[in-house]
Amino acid sequence: METKGLIFIPDISGFTQFMHEIEILHGRQIIQELLETLVNANQIGLEISEIEGDAILFFKFGEAPELETLYRQVEKMFCDFHKYLIAFDNRRFCQCKSCISAINLTLKVVAHYGEFTTYQVKDFKKLIGKDIIVAHQLLKNDIEQHEYWLVTQNLLNGQNPEYFTDGMKWQPGSKTTENEQIPFQYTQIGYLKDSIPPYRPPLLEPKEKVKMVSVSREYDANIKKVFFTSGHLELRSHWQDGVKSIEELDHFIPGVGSRHRCVREDCETVMYASGFSYDPESRVIFSESDEKFTSALYFVLDKLSENRTRLSLEYYLKKDPLKQLSFRFFKKDKMEAEFRKSLANLERLLPEITLPIDF
Repeated sequence: METKGLIFIPDISGFTQFMHEIEILHGRQIIQELLETLVNANQIGLEISEIEGDAILFFKFGEAPELETLYRQVEKMFCDFHKYLIAFDNRRFCQCKSCISAINLTLKVVAHYGEFTTYQVKDFKKLIGKDIIVAHQLLKNDIEQHEYWLVTQNLLNGQNPEYFTDGMKWQPGSKTTENEQIPFQYTQIGYLKDSIPPYRPPLLEPKEKVKMVSVSREYDANIKKVFFTSGHLELRSHWQDGVKSIEELDHFIPGVGSRHRCVREDCETVMYASGFSYDPESRVIFSESDEKFTSALYFVLDKLSENRTRLSLEYYLKKDPLKQLSFRFFKKDKMEAEFRKSLANLERLLPEITLPIDF
C-alpha cells in the first residue's frame, strides 16, 4: 500500500463571513456550484477524500507531480472559479446579499507532500496521517491576502519554485505547530484574473425585433418592492393574467439564461430569462424570450419617486412584416387586455408582500 502522496486543498476564502450575512438557501447553492466547478477543473487525476464545507481535500498517491504541472492545475481551478463568479454576477436577477456578495469570494490553494494512508467508511475513502493534519493547519496562516498558492518545502524538495513558474514572485513563510515548524513558499495568484476573457452575455432574443404592445401602470411602492414582486417566478400566478403556474427548469436562482415553464390555461411555454439591467435609483429592466427566440416580453420599471414606481409590460416580435400584421389583427387587443388586468392584479398583490431584509 502506498503511503506517500500529494495533498491538495483549494479553499474558498470569505465563506464564513458570506454565510453569516446572507439568505442561506442562495448561499448554499452558490457554494455548491463553486465546489462543483473546482471538482470539474481537476485535470491531473486527483482523488477526493471529502468536501469540508468551503474546501475540497484532494489527494494523489505516488511521486510528487512537477511544479509546472501543479501550477497548471492551480491556474485551471482558479480561473474556472472566477469565470463562474463573473458569469453569475452578470446573469443574476436576485439582489439579496448572498448573490451580491458572491463576486467577492476568493480562492487559495495549499499543496503539501507527505505520508498518509486511507481507510474506508462505507462509500467514503477517508485519509489519516500526520501530514493530513499539517496540510489543514497550513490553511490557517498569517498571509494577509486571500488569493495565493502555498507550497511546502516537502513538496518543493529543495527546488526553487521561480524556475518553474514564469513571472510569479514567491515569498518564504512558516507555520508553527505544537510539534514543529513547517516551512513553505507562497505566491499571489490574483493576477490570473486578468487573463479571463470579458464576459459576453448570451443572445437569447431576436436580433431584430419590433415592439407590438406596451401597457403601463403606476404604483405607490418603491422600485425594489415592485421588482421583487414582479420578478419572482413563484409569485407570477398571483398576478399575471392567464398564468396557472411557473416551473423552474434549470436553477432556483433565476438569471439570464435560466429557463422556466409557464403553464397557462390553454398552453405551456418554455421561456428563457433573456436580459437584465439593474439601477434601483433610476430603472430596472428584465426580459424573457420563448425558446425559439421569436418573441420577448420586457418588464420595465421606472423610479418616479422614493415610493412611486411605474411598471411597463412591453411585448416584442421578431421582425417579420407578415407575422406583425397577423398579430395586430388577431392578438394585439387580447394581449393588451391581459396586460392591463395583470398590472391591476399586481396592485392588489403588492400590499401583501414584505420585502426581505437582505434584498
